[in-house]
Amino acid sequence: MKLKDLESCLQQVDTFEEPKVLLEQYPTSPHIAACMLYTIHSSFDDIEGKLVADLGCGCGVLSIGAAMLDAGLCVGFDIDEDALDIFRRNAEEFELTNVDLVQCDICCLEAEAYAQKFDTVIMNPPFGTKHKELRYDLPASYKFHKKKSVDIEVDFMRFSKT
Repeated sequence: MKLKDLESCLQQVDTFEEPKVLLEQYPTSPHIAACMLYTIHSSFDDIEGKLVADLGCGCGVLSIGAAMLDAGLCVGFDIDEDALDIFRRNAEEFELTNVDLVQCDICCLEAEAYAQKFDTVIMNPPFGTKHKELRYDLPASYKFHKKKSVDIEVDFMRFSKT
């Protein structure tokens, strides 16, 4: 699948209907998601046929993209049942069979031991780091946001077990 085709498909993914400020729910844009996933897939061969974990998956844009890039299985983890309901509907719309959902607080997982069970772990872009930089157009999601959107810098990082 080409990058532009992946981004086009991800534009069809529904996002938060009512984002929860306490959970800091911001949708990952189709452009950012496609760029991240395409790089992980084409540069590092870390998606196709792999067992992929999506931590804090929200509505599932990264999981769905990984599934479209032929992940063996992508498991999305999120604490919010409402977000997982949207994820479930998205996965059904795309008729994906290589995704699964787990409702849990990922902060409570024993991260190192748990991560060993997956080939690849993905998550929304981390904020406030200094590595490969991407631009993230963060739309106004809450009533207290005064601007329509804000363009912020985020980083793309890859960690390897080896």
